[in-house]
Amino acid sequence: MARGRAMLIASSVIHKFEQADGQVTLDENSRHRRRLKLVTDGTGADEIIEFLLDLPKARLLRHGDGLVLDDGRVIEVLAAPEPLLEIRGQDERHLIALAWQIGNRHLAAQILEDRILIRQDHVIAAMLEGLGATIKEVVAPFDPEGGAYDGEHGSHGHGHSHD
Repeated sequence: MARGRAMLIASSVIHKFEQADGQVTLDENSRHRRRLKLVTDGTGADEIIEFLLDLPKARLLRHGDGLVLDDGRVIEVLAAPEPLLEIRGQDERHLIALAWQIGNRHLAAQILEDRILIRQDHVIAAMLEGLGATIKEVVAPFDPEGGAYDGEHGSHGHGHSHD
């Protein structure tokens, strides 16, 4: 970025766009932000773009979201592969019961038709195996469910007690 030029700012997120002018690849933790300096991946002949993410409030950026720069360009958000646990049940009913156990522990989870992905955690893996789950370590993009508190992801900002 040339000296003296103001930094580009992305202050809005869109879900549908024709074409991206760059991409930024982030793990799930890095995709939950309000304000952060980012640099596009710059793959191939793509120009590297430095910009400031400046959203009104923290939110989880989803794989495929577009960050709209103040000059009108769009930067696509990609979910980076990260170490996860793939959880499979014996049948659909069993997988639902396993999902309940995961949700009861307030763990971020990506729920798919035939499996659930969570962050690697040996204690949770042992518990789920004890409940009959099949567990496999995988490396994959992680795009967990938003849930009721999506805008407050990670802050656990709801009003009930855990006593």
